[in-house]
Amino acid sequence: VQLQASGGGLVQTGGSLRLSCATSGRTFSDLHMGWFRQAPGKERGFVGVISRDGGITDYVDSVKGRFTISRDNAKNTVYLQMNSLKPEDTAVYYCAAYNGPIIATLIRRPGTYGYWGRGTQVTVSS
Repeated sequence: VQLQASGGGLVQTGGSLRLSCATSGRTFSDLHMGWFRQAPGKERGFVGVISRDGGITDYVDSVKGRFTISRDNAKNTVYLQMNSLKPEDTAVYYCAAYNGPIIATLIRRPGTYGYWGRGTQVTVSS
């Protein structure tokens, strides 16, 4: 599976960005899709996930109400809409995928995901 994230950039506090992650190489609708981020000097952390059919989403508390994950199975693409951005959202954002059962204790762990794309940099200026 190949994942390609795009859409990052520089934005001011309070602004918005939409990240996209295009996939290929496997039936997209078989995959649960996650977003993670890594700031300099920090570990890669969970942002959110969407189940293969789009019926389940989960987010880290710090982005709830500001970020929304969606997917278009016809376009093999998952999106991360980020609103009300804050400087602490600055990080490299990665999309990831896995095709197993969706289990609450596992979906937030990077090790659950077998497929990763290259990251896209998001910088929020204060």
